[in-house]
This record gives sequence, C-alpha cells and structure tokens, in this order.
Amino acid sequence: MLTAHAAPAALVLEDGRIFRGRAWGATGTALGEAVFSTGMTGYQETITDPSYAGQIVIQTAPHIGNTGTNTTDDESRRIWVEGYAVRDASRVASNWRNEKTLHDLLEEQGIVSICDIDTRAATRHLRDKGAMRSGIFSGEALAGKTDAELVSVVTGQPSMAGRQLAETVTAEAAYVVEPAEHGWEGAPRGEVVAVDLGIKAMTPQRMAERGLRVHVVPAGTTWEQIQEIDPDGVFMSNGPGDPQTAAQQIEVLREVLRARKPFFGICFGNQMLGRALGFGTYKLPFGHRGINQPVLDRRTGKVEITAQNHGFAVDAPLDGPVTAPVEEFGRVEVSHIGLNDRVVEGLACLDIPAFSVQYHPEAAAGPHDAAYLFDRFVELMGLEPADDELIDNEQEGDN
Repeated sequence: MLTAHAAPAALVLEDGRIFRGRAWGATGTALGEAVFSTGMTGYQETITDPSYAGQIVIQTAPHIGNTGTNTTDDESRRIWVEGYAVRDASRVASNWRNEKTLHDLLEEQGIVSICDIDTRAATRHLRDKGAMRSGIFSGEALAGKTDAELVSVVTGQPSMAGRQLAETVTAEAAYVVEPAEHGWEGAPRGEVVAVDLGIKAMTPQRMAERGLRVHVVPAGTTWEQIQEIDPDGVFMSNGPGDPQTAAQQIEVLREVLRARKPFFGICFGNQMLGRALGFGTYKLPFGHRGINQPVLDRRTGKVEITAQNHGFAVDAPLDGPVTAPVEEFGRVEVSHIGLNDRVVEGLACLDIPAFSVQYHPEAAAGPHDAAYLFDRFVELMGLEPADDELIDNEQEGDN
C-alpha cells in the first residue's frame, strides 16, 4: 500500500531534466523512452498494452488508480510498460470490480514507478523537446547518486529508433479464439490468421464477436505456416518498436498481398502495410498516445475520436491515389488522416484487398467510433452476412 512516507524517487530525462517525487509500485531502476498518454481513463489497459514495451509512460490525467485493477481488463498476460509516472496515485481503490490496487499490481510485477511529480510540466517538456530516453530511480538505485551519474545511466541505453521489440512481446505459441466464447451463435462464418506483433486481447475478441475464428500466431510465423491454416483473411496487430526492423513480417505480408488474401492491419500492422507497399516510415517527435485523437475518414467525411499508441508513422502522399512504390501492388490511397498534425492514419489498396489504420478500433480503452472497421474486414473477405445483418438489409430494402 502506498504511504505518505514512501521513499524518494526521480524521473530523469536524457537532456538532464529531473522530476522528483515518491516511489510507487516497485523500487529500483526502470529505463525506457519517456512518452505521455492523454487518456482520462483506461490506465490498466494502457500498462498492459504490449505496444508500450520499452517505454516509461507518463499519464497526463492527474488522478490514477482510483478504481483499482482486475484480471478482466488486462489487454495481455502482463504489464509491459518499463516504468510508470503519475501525479496523484490513489491510496484507495473503490470499485465493485476491483481485485487489487494498482500500486500492489505494479509492485507484484516489479514495475518501478513514481508519483507526486508535476506530470503537466513533464508532458509539456516532452511535447516541446520530443520523446527521449529516460529512467526512474528509487531506493538504493537513487541513494547517493549524483544527477550526472543518473543522466549517464539514462543516456547509456539504446534509443527507440532501430529497436526490434515485436518478438519480445508476441505469444510463445499459437492459440485460437473461438466465436462461441464471445457470444456468437452457430458455426464460425470465417477464419482469420492474426499475426501477434503485440496484440491486445480485445482485438481478436472484436473479430470473434462477428463470427470469425481467430488463429493468433507468433510474430515469426511464416507464409507457409499461414497457408497451412488457409484463412479467409490475414491480420497484423499493433506492437512496439521500429517498423524498419520488421523485415521478416514485411516479407510475409508481401506474400499475403501477392496471393490476394484479404488483409487488415492495425497500428504496427498499418506500418507493415506501408513498408510492404514500398513506402517509408519515420519517427514522430512525441507520437500519439491516448483515447481522444481526432481522425478524418476521407471516404465518408466523418471525424472519428480514436484510441492511439504509436511513435512511428507511414510516409505516404496524402494526395492520391498513387501507384505503390512496389508497383505490383497497384494503386493505394491514404484513407484516414490525423487532424492534429495530418499524419497518415490509414491506407487503402485499390487493386488488391488490403487496408489498415494507425489507430485502435478495438476501443480498449477508448471510444467506439471506429468499430465499423472490423465489419469492413468481414466484407473484404466476402463472407456471408450474419442473420441479423440479412434482416437489417431486408428492412432497409423495404423502406
């Protein structure tokens, strides 16, 4: 339990900026890229999102931990953030679903964290200077150390650019998510292979709710192994690290595209599609993280409020369609753009069955504006509509 007498702690940035507070969760040393997340809710989903591997997350919302934690809301098998920084850590967890306080969960899993820091100042600093290497130090790791010594430890770690992390967070073995486990009645309407680059648990659930049997496979799965399953479609998930390092997954995706197998990608999967088509990717100054990011769907003209967690983006022409740099894949257009900074937020291939988005339509946590994308994937695979969809279509035809 967090007490008023918790040990001193420090969040140290590579440029020498230091934020001092109190130890929270485990004590020791945590090293990673400092980033900020703007979500007002969903802290448990945030810390268990594998896309945060290699990063220290600073929450901009001031009060964190008040509803505790539970096993149901975990998005993966463990906490993946390297460290966690908040302003006000709740001393009490008050919710009927609470099973364990956030402090106890962080401590149990060895996540070195810090509270009582000025997270607004830290966020403004990163917003101006960009995401950077950082460290949280507490207990013996902090005692007797000079500021220069702490900064030296921080700058001795690798930067996020060039890091290959998907293989460190992926499933150790393939598993299947059945539609019947998530409310679907009757036989599955289709089979999907989901390549786990750091997948969130809600993503295959959203597919299963639509009658899809989802074969979740490790990041290193080959095209030949995918062919053995013979799915109706292939999906690539979100995940951490630099997309330039994912050469194996990019080559697998090119085989998927050559076979005209319907493809859908989310987040890291969007970057995989971009690179498979021949576009480049680049590191954003501080990325997009939170559940309130506005995105324009250029096909419908609608603005969606989206959940996002990424530090890299696809470098593709906003004005299209254009022929993909890898010309065999035909024409492609940017289907979605971010309204804050006009970053590419989605790609749609026009001559092959493939599309992707940079954000998280599974809404865990976050808004449900983009849930239609899972239905778009079902349509892309040409699967028979569900009974309730048939009824809806017939009713629309009668009007």
